[in-house]
Amino acid sequence: MPSPRFPIPQGTLDMLILQVLSLEPAHGYGIAQRLEQISRAVVQVNQGSLYPALHRLEQKGWLQAEWKQSETGREARFYSLTRSGRKQLALEKDSWAKLSGAVRLIFDEGNKA
Repeated sequence: MPSPRFPIPQGTLDMLILQVLSLEPAHGYGIAQRLEQISRAVVQVNQGSLYPALHRLEQKGWLQAEWKQSETGREARFYSLTRSGRKQLALEKDSWAKLSGAVRLIFDEGNKA
């Protein structure tokens, strides 16, 4: 049975893209596939969300892109993290850890009642 899908919380997509690209450079379709694969199909990103996010991250200086040949032989824009992007990812991971830890504490307290 496939995993249920749900909307990605606001602001999370950028962090997930940065994380995937911290592993290796990839083109847009490859990023979407990797997110789906790693999340066991819970995270599925459509092109209407992915490409504007990639553009936004590139504008912020967190990504750089270059045209290269993809596995299919077609030209594609491959994205990779910049130094600034790696710093931002570290900040995002830290913030996410703090928030998810706090939510866990709140849920755990609710289970005690």
